[in-house]
Amino acid sequence: MLMPSIIGEKLFDGFMDDFGFPTYHTQTKTHTAGCMRTDVKETDGGYELDIDIPGYKKEDVKAKLKDGYLTISAESNSENDEKDDDGRYIRRERYYGSMSRTFYVGDGIKDEDIKAKFADGTLSLFVPKPQPVVPEEKYIAIEG
Repeated sequence: MLMPSIIGEKLFDGFMDDFGFPTYHTQTKTHTAGCMRTDVKETDGGYELDIDIPGYKKEDVKAKLKDGYLTISAESNSENDEKDDDGRYIRRERYYGSMSRTFYVGDGIKDEDIKAKFADGTLSLFVPKPQPVVPEEKYIAIEG
């Protein structure tokens, strides 16, 4: 029995794309927002983040902390030229891609407090929990 092509696909894929919501594309089998998938795990001392950045090298990945926001960005470009024996192009491809993701980690966190490691396409970060600021008691001198 033949089924309409809408079965097995998300009905509002194209509609939601028009409004900036990421959707699953059935033709390419990819998610538009599938890059930089992040797992966050809370520990006693802080948070462990595992961010998937497949296809990028360590030198392509940057982490920046500014005003309490941690921004992870990755940028890559490559060229693939294939020529025949006469030096004519048979195929010439160029690729440029970048992505970034920002997390609020708190104003009390300093860049030297964050530990980062990149291996096998995964960036692992440890962000300590911000320490509460305890106001210091100050006594006022009483004259008399």
